Amino acid sequence: MTALGDNRSSGRRRSPAARRKRTRLFLVLGGLVFLGAAVVLSLFALRENVNYFFGPTEVADGKVPDGAKFRIGGLVEIGSCRILGDGVTREFTVTDGAASVRVTYEGLLPSLFRDGQGVVALGRLDMQNVFIAEEVLAKHDETYMPTEAVEAMKRAGTWQEGEPDGGAKTVTGAGTTDPCKAL
Repeated sequence: MTALGDNRSSGRRRSPAARRKRTRLFLVLGGLVFLGAAVVLSLFALRENVNYFFGPTEVADGKVPDGAKFRIGGLVEIGSCRILGDGVTREFTVTDGAASVRVTYEGLLPSLFRDGQGVVALGRLDMQNVFIAEEVLAKHDETYMPTEAVEAMKRAGTWQEGEPDGGAKTVTGAGTTDPCKAL
């Protein structure tokens, strides 16, 4: 080999078309890497914000993953609500007619919260299988029942079709001494 015939070591120049192709390739690859990173980060963020729904029967059957944050829904068991010794924490039982789960909530309950009404709560189970609620939502009128609560009652076999509230018994009347009902 002669010094004049060896193009590899002499730093040969690429044609303008080859440079454009190479630049385009690097831009596409960089864009794909960036897009892949964005998708991975989005999936991790969404995974942390997903709240699964379980009915009392599914909770009692142990279908809830340990330590998972989830929503539970059903009816507030009549006569189950009480205020604990600290004066702030409320304890009540959510039922779907087949199983019941004890719930504690620290704070004021919604104004429509009362015995026999539909409720959905967001929180976690503690070691004694008591649901520690961070948020409690109550139904908004006489005939509405949260969709998740209806589905849980249907899975438990306690939903009565044809009744506007599934045959749930409601408690009416203002000025009750029930500690968990808004006055």
